[in-house]
Amino acid sequence: MSSKAAIRYAKAVLQQATEANTAKEVFDDMQSVSATLAGSKELRSVLNSPVIKAEDKKEALLKIFVNESPITKGLIHVLVENKRVAQFGNVASSYIDLYNESKGVKVAQVTTAVVLTPALEEKVLEKVKELTGSTSVTLENDIDTSIIGGFILRVGDLQYNASIANQLGNIKREFSKSL
Repeated sequence: MSSKAAIRYAKAVLQQATEANTAKEVFDDMQSVSATLAGSKELRSVLNSPVIKAEDKKEALLKIFVNESPITKGLIHVLVENKRVAQFGNVASSYIDLYNESKGVKVAQVTTAVVLTPALEEKVLEKVKELTGSTSVTLENDIDTSIIGGFILRVGDLQYNASIANQLGNIKREFSKSL
């Protein structure tokens, strides 16, 4: 969940990148930042540490993201100056969401018990396009074995729960009512 501050930074970066005609390049940077932070518990710990100096955090980030655009590097400087560097991952996520929204791309989150096969992924994409009316959809697959089988589909504030766990819960409630 992104904070209000992260969303404000992301909006400012998107506006700056759009004016500079580099919104797609910065989008790619933010995907890289998001993936790097998600994959490195150590880096997240460094950014959240009150013991490590802000300048050291900035230096580390600039070395890690050396190939990113000037706008992304500028964001690192601003976040460090404003003592918000711990929000870098949230800003990146917010930017990705805002960019997709500006391009009319819907992001559907599908939770399944196992990894989606390409054929099933195609069927889910078709269903999302039918439900949302959007022609451009990206799919994020989360794995949660506790749903046993089936899937849970989320697009924006819509949710469709077709999981086996949910169906078993419904049967249990119906059975409890009839006792």
